Amino acid sequence: MQMATDIKFNASLTISDPQVQPVLIIGQLRHLNLLKFDQLACKLEPRVSEETFKNAISCLHPAPTDKSSLYLDVATVAALPLKASRHNTSSRAHAITRLVKNHVLNVSEECVVLVCQRENLFASACAVVRAFPLYSRKTGSINGSGSKSPCNASGDGQAPIVNVEFVIVDKDGGIETTPLTEQELQCLEETARGIRLAARIVDMPCNEMNVDHFIQNVCDFAKELSIKPQIIRGDELEQRGFGGIHGVGKAAAVPPALVVLSHLPKGAQETIALVGKGIVYDTGGLSIKGKTAMPGMKRDCGGAAAILGAFYAAVKCGFKDNLHAVFCLAENSVGPNATRPDDIHTLYSGRTVEINNTDAEGRLVLADGVCYANKDLKANIILDMATLTGAQGVATGKYHGAILTNSESWEAKALQAGRKSGDLLAPIIYCPELHFSEFASAVADMKNSVADRSNAQSSCAGIFVAAHLGFDYPGVWMHVDMAMPVNCGERATGYGVALLLTLFGSYTKCALLQSIAPVDEEPPSKRICRD
Repeated sequence: MQMATDIKFNASLTISDPQVQPVLIIGQLRHLNLLKFDQLACKLEPRVSEETFKNAISCLHPAPTDKSSLYLDVATVAALPLKASRHNTSSRAHAITRLVKNHVLNVSEECVVLVCQRENLFASACAVVRAFPLYSRKTGSINGSGSKSPCNASGDGQAPIVNVEFVIVDKDGGIETTPLTEQELQCLEETARGIRLAARIVDMPCNEMNVDHFIQNVCDFAKELSIKPQIIRGDELEQRGFGGIHGVGKAAAVPPALVVLSHLPKGAQETIALVGKGIVYDTGGLSIKGKTAMPGMKRDCGGAAAILGAFYAAVKCGFKDNLHAVFCLAENSVGPNATRPDDIHTLYSGRTVEINNTDAEGRLVLADGVCYANKDLKANIILDMATLTGAQGVATGKYHGAILTNSESWEAKALQAGRKSGDLLAPIIYCPELHFSEFASAVADMKNSVADRSNAQSSCAGIFVAAHLGFDYPGVWMHVDMAMPVNCGERATGYGVALLLTLFGSYTKCALLQSIAPVDEEPPSKRICRD
């Protein structure tokens, strides 16, 4: 199989000849215009002259992006879009990923140089990482002829290497000369590993990433972090009251599971729980999906995958408070034991749910997970993340996940974190007094799917989860629906890892994450609830 690219972050610019190590320089045009040739000469000489460099920069007219060759196809400079709206990230992260995907050469070793301000360093680095997924089952042959794969042009059996280096532009238009610290490099490396881990899990088909495989991944990282996982699975789920997870996964050949990782440092003041939807494959159950809607449902574990990557990186970056990762794992399959429409399940909250759509399964497993985070883990901040509704794409689009929360101040923080990390968010309506009635049932506490599919579906799906936590929950509850941003085309993006690390950056010992963590700001409305 083809070998995955290694990504290496360097503290400062290294000396290299573009003919031996191709280089792609990316930045906003206003920042590229500030550069002097001698500041990049170590990456370009002896192939590129100062005159050629200046002429190339002057020829750039991004609309939205543009590139100019400096020397054949092995030295290139590219300009990012001129503008970024208030709902975009100022790093232009999505444009960076596209440029890297389209213009790296996949040779044995090359370099990407990012010209940016320090506040955009983290998001820009994460954008490069997203261009290099780990998972592939392609063989090393291009066309069956036995020729070498272009991903390893050297043919020496070594994985290709991409060196990522930075030119930091300060607020006065000067170029910083101080190299990145070891702590900053470690933060970028652990974040990159978390993003690629999440993307790999999402890219893997269910025959390679079923519940057993997912648990093994969790256990492998738990061992690395010296954490003992708690695993509840199969019939034990039903015995202990997890009717949501058990009901969704009981028809599959591999039994469902609730898996918990807990990081409990001394002196912790807060308890934060991250709850992930881990549906390793979603057929829709007996409310089965159509033949064109089912392909791609290996991605329905994207929330749990992101939380595993974020939990790993957060602990590695010195998380200072209690942090729990709760994985709600199941395969929504079809079989003799499958949940039927009209069946009634009792969830971990003790509330009964009449099933009217077995394809609305994610909210059932999440409801058990957030209730466990409250009752057993005593978390005062609970965030669940899920590829929950196709309607999320209608509400907030392909690039912005949807944030639903009972806290206006944390909504503002989440939006800030999205812009700082490149994992964008947009708010959706939190109004249980108007939306929870969509789940009215004549025979149970609620149904699991809405009566009116045109009434704020994504908000209603999140409200279902909140109902099991309790609308009077005194802590902070956040729900992130990332059904569309979880992938781009046919590849996973690792969405969510950078977002969570940024959102909770102030809870870590890492100076880089602390510098981009959202700050308190006055929300649009000072009153969370109107009496």
